[in-house]
Amino acid sequence: MFIPRSLAGNLSAALKDTPVVLLAGARQTGKSTLVQSGELQQREYLTFDDVGLAAAAKADPNGFISGLATPVTLDEIQHVPEIFRAIKLAVDRDRRPGRFLLTGSANVMLLPKLSESLAGRMEVLTLWPFSQGEIHGTRETFIDNIFSNKPDRLTLKPLKRASLFELMLAGGYPPVLARQSAARRRAWFGAYVTTILQRDIRDLSSIDDLSAVPRLLSVVASRAGGLLNYADLSRALALPQTTLKRYFALLETAFLVQMLPAWSMNLGQRSIRTPKIYLNDTGLLAHLLGLTPQWLEKDLNLSGSLCENFVMAELWKQSTWSETQPNLFFWRTASGKEVDLVMEDRAGRIVGIEIKAAATLAGYDVTGLRALAEAVGKKWVRGVVLYTGVNVIPFAKDLHGMPLQTLWS
Repeated sequence: MFIPRSLAGNLSAALKDTPVVLLAGARQTGKSTLVQSGELQQREYLTFDDVGLAAAAKADPNGFISGLATPVTLDEIQHVPEIFRAIKLAVDRDRRPGRFLLTGSANVMLLPKLSESLAGRMEVLTLWPFSQGEIHGTRETFIDNIFSNKPDRLTLKPLKRASLFELMLAGGYPPVLARQSAARRRAWFGAYVTTILQRDIRDLSSIDDLSAVPRLLSVVASRAGGLLNYADLSRALALPQTTLKRYFALLETAFLVQMLPAWSMNLGQRSIRTPKIYLNDTGLLAHLLGLTPQWLEKDLNLSGSLCENFVMAELWKQSTWSETQPNLFFWRTASGKEVDLVMEDRAGRIVGIEIKAAATLAGYDVTGLRALAEAVGKKWVRGVVLYTGVNVIPFAKDLHGMPLQTLWS
């Protein structure tokens, strides 16, 4: 069954005014399906998963591109990085919008030679695994609503805490959602991780021995929501930091790992502060850690990490198509005040979000949000605590506890 993607409208709009559009994202998030759906089916479609086609493009990139009839869709472009320069030359001769629609399972913005070759000529869109709204047939507007002066009134059907955990454990990868049993989902994730490591990550690097990368991915999963500490990871994996950093960069380039930067009033300090780390999908996280509903009910730390990663991923997904297009950060001070998520719009307005796995809330759950509101002053819009309960709780005019399902309901 085809599930419409919320990013489709943004993709269509980009093709109408930009010569090259790259749809990037982790393998198996549905890129190929999206670029062969709707009006996009009218384009010529070629995939570099075809070894013969990839070999031809590598042998003579300029000849290959000049022989194409545009508009054309080129799938899995990371297999033929040599072709980017040929596309640049073609676009410089003819800048008609929508000529080249590319897809890639590697983040070209983290590959300097590729990103520089099409600077000013290419728009990059990121396709994540399915959001909960896409799965449930709704287009989420949580981000835009929360930044508006009059957010929509909520009419929610109660969703039990156990049901929320089931959604988190499943994640959003399209092939996983077609599998009914936990055992079949585990089988898919096992094969997926193996394929990523043996094919995509090896293609991205000149490193022969990648045996430690699966262990690194599992350790990152166990520390989701924590600060990225290379020294600590180096000790845990018995790897030199230089090697560890190369491996971590590969996971980030393959869209498996996402970093959340620290927010500061001082713009110059943001880039030098330590980020937090998350996985791109809680189904993958649950697989790597062997999580079950029973474990989550017993272990508050595990359920808290899973909830936090889940909310972060959902909001990263929604930010790709929201009107607001906020930047996402976390906030932590030397005195211990912190907020899980800070969203900042283009005008510098701030929304703070705390994430709790608990089914009830207390006054101390908004301590960090109150501190952030005081710190940002007039730029403060509101604060929200997302939790696994069922009631909207007003702590103040601009400070509420909301059921986690508010994200997509």
